Amino acid sequence: MTVTSTHSEIASFTPYPIKHLPLNLRVGSESLFIVWDNGHESEYHYLWLRDNCHCSECIATLTREQVFEICDVPETIRPLEAYFSEDNRLVIKWDYADHISQYHPGWLYSHCYSESAREAKQWRAKVWDKEAINQTLPTNTYLNILQSDQHLLTWLRDLRDYGIALVTDVDCAPNTLIKVAHRISFIRETNFGTIFNVQAKADANSAAYTDLRLPLHTDLPTRELQPGLQFLHCLINDAEGGESILVDGFKIAEHMREYYPDEFASLSSIPMSFYNKDQHSDYRFRGTAIVVDENHQIVEVRLANFLRGPIDVPAHQTLALYKAYRRFIQLTREERFQFFHRLNSGELIVFDNRRVLHARNAFDLKTGSRHLQGCYIDRDELLSRIRVLERDTLG
Repeated sequence: MTVTSTHSEIASFTPYPIKHLPLNLRVGSESLFIVWDNGHESEYHYLWLRDNCHCSECIATLTREQVFEICDVPETIRPLEAYFSEDNRLVIKWDYADHISQYHPGWLYSHCYSESAREAKQWRAKVWDKEAINQTLPTNTYLNILQSDQHLLTWLRDLRDYGIALVTDVDCAPNTLIKVAHRISFIRETNFGTIFNVQAKADANSAAYTDLRLPLHTDLPTRELQPGLQFLHCLINDAEGGESILVDGFKIAEHMREYYPDEFASLSSIPMSFYNKDQHSDYRFRGTAIVVDENHQIVEVRLANFLRGPIDVPAHQTLALYKAYRRFIQLTREERFQFFHRLNSGELIVFDNRRVLHARNAFDLKTGSRHLQGCYIDRDELLSRIRVLERDTLG
């Protein structure tokens, strides 16, 4: 008999299909080793195994949240007995409190933390330049996004990987973008509102609400957490000018890491200040322009020259930061990295605001109107929606 279902057997709502079966195990002094039918060997430390017991004493059945705490067992906990059951579960009888744990093979293999397994599980962005995105811009229709979870999942995966995606044939009625946004999650409200109207106005509190050229930037770098996704829905755009320009900040950062490593190091380690202030608010944040994670993967870009405060770092870092910042801006101005797209009525572009810098050419209000509506959704919501759609597909 082979185990096939994992929904109620693990501390998760995600199913873990069995991809490989365990062949044999070896008990070591601090960990247990399993060889799988594809030749891969996994090492699981005893504390890790005890910490991840999925029995009803350790996991709340309703919420699938852990109630067991690892500090409640000895650090030297060991198995008295370890073996595979007839249905391929790993079974361990522990030397403390007469506790028995069982581990589903699909879950266990998926959570192998060997160096090669961890490397294989790392997500990697599909970075792009002008030529690449002109050929591969992810695009889907408004009705497909609204009516089909499979189309939605494909579109969201592309949005996650490329950091940009287009929706066509969108109804041009005001607030229609809410329907698309809600296919992902709730909308993030800011001091600009839940839905903001990008059109020139006399009492503008942002350069976006003028007819002026808007340089490449990420929105709200002044916030501790920059908005993740930005939606821009074109209701009307018949004025001359106003073309959108987008640049993959991850591509620029990777280019700098390869060709200008000292400048990359400066931008990823020396913080800058960003200010956003008007008569009713005063937001400020200090952080690096490039953010990398523990695996040295680039995970965020934060940059808006018109919201940047005075450089305020130790004297010996000042010129290095200016050199690096100038290099980044100069690279974003190179045509090979720039994607030009004139948004037409009925188009909605969505991009990762913590990755893709966007700009706008000046436009002439004497020649027509330009009205876009926008909103934000945090990146966490995108990733959560993808996982739920994926587990529904597997389940």
